Order: sequence, then C-alpha cells, then structure tokens
Amino acid sequence: MDYQLLKIMKKQLYTIVFIISIIFGTTSCSDFLEADNKASVEANEYFSTEEGQVALRVTLYNSLKPLVNDTQLSEWGTDLYIATRNADPGSMHQYDIDPTNGSVKSFYTNAYTMVNNANCMLKYATNNAQYIAEAKFVRCFGYYMLTQHFGSVPYITQYIEDAKKDFPRTPLEDIYKNCIAELESIMDDASLPQMSHEGYISQQAVKSLLAKTCLAAGWDLQTTLTDAPQGQYTITATDYFQKAVQYAESVIAGQSLTMSFADKWSPNNEGNEEEIFSVQYERNGYPGDELTGGHNRQNTYGTGYGNPEDNGLKSCGGLAPSPKSIYLWAEGDERYEATFMTTIYNFLPGNWPYMGYYAYYKASTTALQNMVIADRYFPWYAKTADVERYMAAHKEQFVQGDCRATCHVHIIADPATTYFFNDDGSVASANTVRNIDYMEYVKEQKTTASVPCVKKFDDPNTLQNGSSTGYRDIVVYHVSNMYLTAAEANYMAGNEERALQLINAVRARAKATPITSFAAYSPDYERTVGFDIRPIDLILDEMARELYAETTRWIDLRRTKQLVRYNVEFNSYINSIADMSNPRGEVKWYRPIPAAEIETNTAISEADQNPGY
Repeated sequence: MDYQLLKIMKKQLYTIVFIISIIFGTTSCSDFLEADNKASVEANEYFSTEEGQVALRVTLYNSLKPLVNDTQLSEWGTDLYIATRNADPGSMHQYDIDPTNGSVKSFYTNAYTMVNNANCMLKYATNNAQYIAEAKFVRCFGYYMLTQHFGSVPYITQYIEDAKKDFPRTPLEDIYKNCIAELESIMDDASLPQMSHEGYISQQAVKSLLAKTCLAAGWDLQTTLTDAPQGQYTITATDYFQKAVQYAESVIAGQSLTMSFADKWSPNNEGNEEEIFSVQYERNGYPGDELTGGHNRQNTYGTGYGNPEDNGLKSCGGLAPSPKSIYLWAEGDERYEATFMTTIYNFLPGNWPYMGYYAYYKASTTALQNMVIADRYFPWYAKTADVERYMAAHKEQFVQGDCRATCHVHIIADPATTYFFNDDGSVASANTVRNIDYMEYVKEQKTTASVPCVKKFDDPNTLQNGSSTGYRDIVVYHVSNMYLTAAEANYMAGNEERALQLINAVRARAKATPITSFAAYSPDYERTVGFDIRPIDLILDEMARELYAETTRWIDLRRTKQLVRYNVEFNSYINSIADMSNPRGEVKWYRPIPAAEIETNTAISEADQNPGY
C-alpha cells in the first residue's frame, strides 16, 4: 500500500472532503445531488476523475463511523449495563421505544447513507477494481447492520440521485443470499490486500464479515424460536452455520493468541497483528474543533468523573457494569484489569496529563508509586483482609493533601464496599460504607466515581473536557472475535468439541481457567433458580468478557434468541416478557421501522411495521 495514500487516508483526506463540501454543500455522497438534480453535470464530471473517486473513497470509509460508534442501539437493553448515578435508563433499556425514536431514525438513516455512498462508488469507479470491492464490502456491512436491527429492509443496489423513493422491504433470505454472494465474489479479490492493520478493507476483513453474515443467516433462517422467555429454539438446518465455520476458521488460519490482552488494547499498539479491520481517526491534522472531531467511546462506559480541567479525571458517564457484569471475570482472568481502569491517580492543577486519570499512561513507574490515588477498585473476589493490607502498605498514597479528589478504595461486588480515609491516610472507619446494594451504590454513591470505567478505548493524548475527544481507531473485527464467532458457529453446526477448543484458546490467553466441558460451566454471577446454564450461555459470557464495550451485545442476544431471556433475568428495568412486548403481545425482537421511512417511502406502509410496534 502506498505510504502517502495511507497517510492521507489516516487523516481522512480533510482537504479533499472540505472541497467537496463546498461544491455540493455536504460530505455525504448520498446528498451530493439535490432532489431536482441541479448538480448532476458537476457530479458526473468530478466523480469520473481520479481526484473525485479518491474523495468518494474517503466519504465511503467515513460513513462507517456513525454505525460503529453507536451505543444506544448496540448496548442498551442488554444484560451487561445499567444507567450511572440516577440517570434515566432510557427508552432503549426499558423497551418503550416507538417509530419516532430519534436514535433509531439516525441509525437507519446513517446505514442507508452508507449504502448509498457505496452505490455511488459502484456507479462511478467502474474501472477501479479495488474501489469496487471496497464499495461492495461497505454495502454488505450496511445491510448486515440493518438486518440485525430491523430484519427485512429495502435492498437497494442503485445509486439514488433523485427524489423518487419507492423501495419495498426485501425478504430477509434474499438480502442474506445477495450479500453472501457479493462478499464471496470479492473475498479473494487480488485488488484487496490479503490483510491490513491500517484501516483498509482486506480479504481478511471480507471473510470476517462473511462469517458474521453467515452466522446471522443461520440463526435467522435455519432456527425456529419455540419459547421466547426461555430462549428455546430448534435447529432446522446447518448450511449457513457450516459456511460461518468455514469463513471464520479461514480468517483465524492458525493464528495463535500470543499477545497479552492488555497489549492488544494498549493505546500504544494500534494496528497490531490481531486487528482485522478498524475505522480510522486522526487528531493530528484535523482542521476543525478537536473537541468534536473524534468519538466518545472512551467517555461512555463508567460513572461520571466530573470536569478533567478541575479534578484531573476523565469525563465519563452513561453505562456502568451491571450486577451480572461485575461477576463475569473470575480470579486470574487478566481481562478484568485490561478492560477496566482499576487505579485512578489524583490531581494537582497544572500537572495534566502527568497527574490525574491519564497519569497511568503518561507518568513514570516511579512517579506512579508515589502519586496520590483518587480511586482504587478491587474485584468481587478480593478478600477484605487483602484489601486492608493493601491500604496499610500504601497509606501514604491515600493522603489527599492539596489534590482535588477525595481518596477512596472500592470493592466492586453486590453488596459493594467503599473505604474513606483520614488526613494521614489511615482508614476512616466511621465513614466506610459497607454492604450497600450494588444498584443503589451506583445510583446514589456520592464519591468521585463509584465504579471503574472501561479503559479499552482510552486516548492518552486527550487534553480537553468533552464527549468527542477520543481519536483511537475503532476496531470492528479482530482475531479473538473470530475465535468466538467460529466457536458459536461450530457449536450450532454440531461440533461442540471444536467450539470448546476455541473458547479455551481465548481463555488461555487471558490466563482464565479452562472449561472442561459445556456442562461443567458454572458462572459466578447470581441468577434465579429457573435460569439454567446452557452451552449458549458459555458462548455469550465469553463474548461478554472478551468483547466488553465493543458494541456487539444487543446483536449477539437478538441473533441467538436470548434477548428476552437475558433481559428478564438481568435487566433491572425488565420484569417479564410483557415489558418487551406491545399490548397485543408481540415481542420487540427488532427495532421499529422509523416513522419517517413509512411516511416517505411509497412502497412501505404501516402494515409493514415490525411486530411489537
């Protein structure tokens, strides 16, 4: 790959996109042409040039960002998260959304903008094999996301450049068949690199999307739901599951998981050997407001930490670990420490970022050993005696002095414990909060930060307060993800031995205890008597540990038909299947087709709305 082109792509071709925005008033290809097609001549001339097609390519890659950064549709309404503090859990988590929901409309619109961008490229770049292959991947990715959230949707393959909107919903089976065939046609395309760790669509990325698409097709087309509350289903065929195995295993291709989980997600190790496809961000060279040009992934998962300019901590809030989540990682599993920031250092004004939250990345080991600690988090399996020995040994680090944040030590369990400190760093026993219900602890705790935040997406170069200040690349597919995809597909295809082998390979990298059999799996989180642990639970739990906060959870639960079962059992805001159904008893397995789509698309009516709405 040409280095200069890589550098340009990494910086998102800001200059070229800016030029296009001036010519056409936007950077979205789908909106380049007005309804009356005033700009058709200019578009045809410009997009027929090499410069125009390079700009289209950047638009194509950029259009992935809104979908891979979504957390409203991808994380809420699952078993892994709860609202922080006293925040409203929102309509997604409570399953009371309707067709006018703004988040649903935005997701749907962004997905079709991406599809139309791909169709735009396919119209104009007819002589560039690589651009054609990339456009087909992006279009199939768009339809994968649409089908997982909305089911049957209009399957559109022509570039829409006029006001006509007459597109009926296409049968789900046809969409899957078309996308699988299209991806198979480019999976060995010589114009694509075999693999890329730099954000380019590659043959490996195509096969990863193929594996995901075939797995989804297997569940949607070759299983039958028999009991929604119990998540029971029957398997009617395994063709698609076998294809998912084929493609996921071909992506793995014998690659072992030798890199530590912490190194895999280190901000100093972007583009590592386990990355298959990532959406690129670059702070350096961004021409606009740095506070709005990035994404908020690092600011989403955890309780509120206040204003970094005031207390040196990370602005964070929205999704806290659920009572189930805190028990997922057992003692020895390195993924807990690599996923969560378990030590937050205190702050003296004027010392950013070498004190405060990002000191973990910026300060020397010696400096950290002597730095005041704001919050130290221990997992559920930590013994009280060990925690108290730690506090005694680190007494000097709990002397707040002139630092901005009050010092605390937490044991994240249900019930939870928080320790407070005297001025000399000794434990203030009278103020220590013990045995507080975890849900109440997250809602009401008035300390700086009651639960640890996710550090997977931390950007140590963040200097300002804001919600779009992260410029870490967003990893969409990676090798251990494919291990677990292959495990699920093997299990559904009837090969339990290989499925368990793949799961244990993921666990081995994390130093987690191997699982001897599916029947032997017994997780540590609390569950009711009627919630029997099944093989699919081991698969989903391992996905939760390995892929926590990677915006896959809602799709994983819907696909595997466990959405109702898991929400009734683990979602604190759902008490029964009725809470996920409409008055007619129809379960909300999909998102509603947006009201705006029904109003403007003449081939869709209210009768086409998804069940449950």
